[in-house]
Amino acid sequence: MKKLVAAALTGALVLSSFSFNVFAEEDTTITVAASATPHAEILEQAKPLLEEKGYELEVTVFNDYVQPNEVVESGDFDANYFQHIPYLESFNEEKGTHLVNAGGIHYEPFGIYPGTKSSLDDIAEGDSIAVPNDTTNEARALLLLQDNGIITLKEDAGLSATVNDIAENPYNVEIVELEAAQVARVANETAYVVLNGNYALEAGFSVAKDALAYEKSDSEAAKTYVNVIAVKEGNEESEPIKALIEVLKSDEIKNYINETYDGAVIPFEESEDAEDAAETEEVTEETAEEAETEDAAAEETAEEDAE
Repeated sequence: MKKLVAAALTGALVLSSFSFNVFAEEDTTITVAASATPHAEILEQAKPLLEEKGYELEVTVFNDYVQPNEVVESGDFDANYFQHIPYLESFNEEKGTHLVNAGGIHYEPFGIYPGTKSSLDDIAEGDSIAVPNDTTNEARALLLLQDNGIITLKEDAGLSATVNDIAENPYNVEIVELEAAQVARVANETAYVVLNGNYALEAGFSVAKDALAYEKSDSEAAKTYVNVIAVKEGNEESEPIKALIEVLKSDEIKNYINETYDGAVIPFEESEDAEDAAETEEVTEETAEEAETEDAAAEETAEEDAE
């Protein structure tokens, strides 16, 4: 009987060890849902760098802006890489999801590209302009049109602007609202198209060579619309995700981005202001600690003198 119990315990330990090893192996796989260009392409470059850290990266391409968030919320994927923070926040609010930014990776300048017309100087009464129809990207497109004198928005429109917020439309342009992936496909039907960076790349446009106007790299948009790795809340500090972020912000990946995308994709750098603020906060904390130490020493001396 004792031998049977011992054998059963040994079997249980072996099974337990086997199960642990299986989960350990699964924990070294990072699954990411991504847009095809440039996100999935950048992730492909990250694979060998992550292998050096002991992780296998699995990338699945999605062609819309909804499913990548849904599969991360459900736990089917560890992370996604396709969106900027305003869209992430808007999605959370509208869908009740719990996704957070784990790290900013790159910025894609929004641009106005040729349709049936090749110069903004040729804009005329009644021209049509295609823009993305999702909340944050439509506002971004409209703000870019405003910056180039095509329309004027209400003062308080901001990042929630829609066509209903157009206060002045001197050319009486028709704003054609389409799903982001469809905008480039109507370039031969509209005077101009306003495109996200990744869809401009997929359509064969170059920011440097083809954009008639675009957001500048030192603009507020670069900070606002940085593309991030998004994860379900609570997973942002996990070791696999931290390794993924570290690799994507490495010099190797930054060099790949700069050499590949002709200005259509720009590596995101933390602002100097943020770094200065962090340094200031650190100095302030150190000064406070020193002051507390000095006060404690003074009190101790006073007590000794009183005795």
